Amino acid sequence: MNRFLVRVLFVFMICLSSSLTLVSCKAKAKVVKENKSEDTNRMTAERIIKKHYNNSNEFSTLYIKSNVKYSDEKQSQNVTAEIKIKKNEQILVSIRFLGITMAKALITPTMVSYYEKIGGTYFEGDFSSLSQWLGTDLDFFKVQNMLIGQAMDDLTKGNYQDSLVEQSYRLEEISKNDVKKYFFFDTGKFLLNKQEIAQITQNRKMDVSYSDFKMYNDSSFPSSIFITAEQDKGKTEINMTYNAITLNEELSFPYNVPNGYKRILIK
Repeated sequence: MNRFLVRVLFVFMICLSSSLTLVSCKAKAKVVKENKSEDTNRMTAERIIKKHYNNSNEFSTLYIKSNVKYSDEKQSQNVTAEIKIKKNEQILVSIRFLGITMAKALITPTMVSYYEKIGGTYFEGDFSSLSQWLGTDLDFFKVQNMLIGQAMDDLTKGNYQDSLVEQSYRLEEISKNDVKKYFFFDTGKFLLNKQEIAQITQNRKMDVSYSDFKMYNDSSFPSSIFITAEQDKGKTEINMTYNAITLNEELSFPYNVPNGYKRILIK
């Protein structure tokens, strides 16, 4: 159970399970521009991105109560997760098993902290230490975006090729490095269906799929998030079902590491 809780917390903190490490780079090019000689009604990358961001996703605070099912090659577990978000400022995740809080994580733009009860350990650091350890460029906003059903990357700053794949608009990041990124949107409301990250030479891949978006105060949020991470050592799956979502209520973010816990270092 100890390793399981730590892995679940890492999913919230770093957007992928601890079994997957990807090498990422920041996009510097601008969005692919429309070709004026083409059909002006065609959905280009620029238009898809614009329509996607036209979907309202405004809130000051967000409370989510979720069931989480974790499975890998060796085990399967079910827990509940309480997620509190103060937009662009902090995220508090509480993991409970049989109604008992077993672990907590507090995430801010400058710090990542978590503790777990069974092993009596805690971690405090910034995203640079986690990024260096896992080999992927991480930040607070990517975690926040993943939880609310938005693309982890800022699509307005990338360079993308558009296509229509299985009745979804797909954007493929144009990059010369080993990492491939894909973003899929429904053709009606341009909500995010799925985002994929793959490191080809290392045979590593992560998919984050979203389903059953619902409206809350004119903003759309997913009801289900399904994360799959694959590599040579096996496959990890995490299925999150949002049972309750409330917006713009006053929330508290209590977080204190219990006395006597041992600090762990990530090298």
